Amino acid sequence: MILAGDVGGTKTALALFDERGRDLALVREEVLPSHGFAALEDAIGRFLSIGPRVSVDAACFGVAGPVIGGRSTAMNLPWVVDEATLGASVSTERVKLLNDLEATGHGVLALPSSSLLPLQTGASRAGNMVLIAAGTGLGEVLLVWDGKRHRVVGSEGGHADFAPRTDLEVELFRFLRREFGRVSYERVISGPGFYNIYRFLRASDGSSEPEWLRARMEGGDPSAVIAEAALTRSDSRAVQALDMFVSIYGAEAGNLALKALAVEGVFIGGGIAPKIQEKLLDGTFVSAFRDKGRLTPLMAAIPVHLVLEPRAALLGAAAIARSLLSRAAPGARRARGRR
Repeated sequence: MILAGDVGGTKTALALFDERGRDLALVREEVLPSHGFAALEDAIGRFLSIGPRVSVDAACFGVAGPVIGGRSTAMNLPWVVDEATLGASVSTERVKLLNDLEATGHGVLALPSSSLLPLQTGASRAGNMVLIAAGTGLGEVLLVWDGKRHRVVGSEGGHADFAPRTDLEVELFRFLRREFGRVSYERVISGPGFYNIYRFLRASDGSSEPEWLRARMEGGDPSAVIAEAALTRSDSRAVQALDMFVSIYGAEAGNLALKALAVEGVFIGGGIAPKIQEKLLDGTFVSAFRDKGRLTPLMAAIPVHLVLEPRAALLGAAAIARSLLSRAAPGARRARGRR
């Protein structure tokens, strides 16, 4: 049995898969609140304790944070995650820990066209691709073409310095710098970042939100409430916040495409994008993506797709875990070496 996980700052998705020929069949899946557990091992224990007892042959977990030497300190959780500890918790040495966007990258590469929505058709050609995904944080990953296949290369580009392009964005930068000191793209392009934009716009004109909107924000996720108000055009400041968010999102997607020379395509993943699909299709995102001066014609030729499959990271982690099955367990390799 294969255990796969997609570990985010808000929720942790865990799933068991069974090999059936060339395919992986989903056996069971559960989404748990990340902050409801003191450690990833606790969430895994809770997941495995429900249902029939299973033997885990290999496992892979994508975690929101940099993974170095099989160990990661999660960016938006008080968790330190380690391959050895995870292996002990599931009783297998075939365990792989990697950045969640790397896992998503592996998943996206295997998606059918029906799971992708084109935002810009572009031109068909072989080369590098990139993936950018806004959710609780902002993830970025490179899909580098080596002449035969795409290799997934992780990054922490979402924590690069935010570069404002307009006078209004300069004011946003100053607003956030006063609060946070340093301003990264994640402070702007993420769920909390969207709320930061809204707070900035509210502070700029000094007015308060309508009572109905304030009540809904107090009773739920402020970013989700504001996004819904924007899409229904029931609050003008929410509309402006979403427009600003999507424009900056498109600009940073373009920055990533330029840095990787991603001529084969750009994928927009994460939990936010599918929820604001209507806004992403109105041209605001693509206009900002293309706006790169002399390189605008190059940008207009790059395919841009919205990822509609919510399990992309989980599917990628499962595929990586499956690849571990063809390798000898680390302990077995060491034992042979001592003979």
